[in-house]
Amino acid sequence: MDYKKILVPINGEKADDEAVKLACRLAKKSKAKVYVLHVIKVERALPLEATIEDLQQKAEEIMEHAERVAEEDADYEVETELVQARETGPAIVDESIERDIDLIVMGATVKSRFGQHSLGTTLPYVLRSAPCRVIVTREPIGDGGEASVKTLENKQEPRLNGNHKSHVLPK
Repeated sequence: MDYKKILVPINGEKADDEAVKLACRLAKKSKAKVYVLHVIKVERALPLEATIEDLQQKAEEIMEHAERVAEEDADYEVETELVQARETGPAIVDESIERDIDLIVMGATVKSRFGQHSLGTTLPYVLRSAPCRVIVTREPIGDGGEASVKTLENKQEPRLNGNHKSHVLPK
């Protein structure tokens, strides 16, 4: 399948590297554009446009690392974007709609908490709500991925009613 626009949401975890590399390999075949997105989650007590210097600095470092991975390991140039939003999942889906994305590639880290395996809330939201194909890559066990998941818990997350907002930071 040919993709023209690929979105890679990153959060600074080890699984991001593999997602960026995979997206670049897929993009090379069809000369697609790869967008790397980092979402800064803004607490509700703060205005959405608030300047949160420490989070913005960390986000810049995360995006620079992703650019290096794309250039050095995959020999591909990516475009990065930093977005501030109340919730990460809806911000990713909104960005995919705005950019008319053909494919989302996400890295997943399975975490174990209190004996339960979890993929968090962002990945399940994107899998349910994305208007395009989604590919998930996970670190092998022992390489940062804590465990494999055979089944997802049968818990339903509260659905957002569309009142979420996001704000794109100027470059």
